[in-house]
Amino acid sequence: MLTIYTDEHRVLQALRAGVKGCVTKTQAVEHLIVAIREVCAGVHLSPSVSGAVVQAYLAKSDTPFDPLTDRERQVLQLVAEGNTTKEIAMIHGVAAKTAETHRVKVMDKLDIHSTAGLVRYAIRRGLIQV
Repeated sequence: MLTIYTDEHRVLQALRAGVKGCVTKTQAVEHLIVAIREVCAGVHLSPSVSGAVVQAYLAKSDTPFDPLTDRERQVLQLVAEGNTTKEIAMIHGVAAKTAETHRVKVMDKLDIHSTAGLVRYAIRRGLIQV
């Protein structure tokens, strides 16, 4: 897997999906050649990616439980990207009240009660890029 992501959640998700190698796009070409050889022999993780795996192991963490439905996750992403409730409603083709209900459910489930907190959560979960 060639990626820009090094966060724990995405790395663990990829490994569980069967990825045997993970190289960040910032690595030199020579590193990619080494990575290909190592994957042929077993497994390879770029240093920045292996750091996330080690951190997860040391914290004895797993992919964090995600209490959100797909729609709630979509609403969270749109909120974190700066969309208003009215804009979210238009994007999903629902009433503004329905979009607001999804937003309230997200905040309640995550116990986060500010837009800034939702943005931080979305960044940590890899829902948006900064």
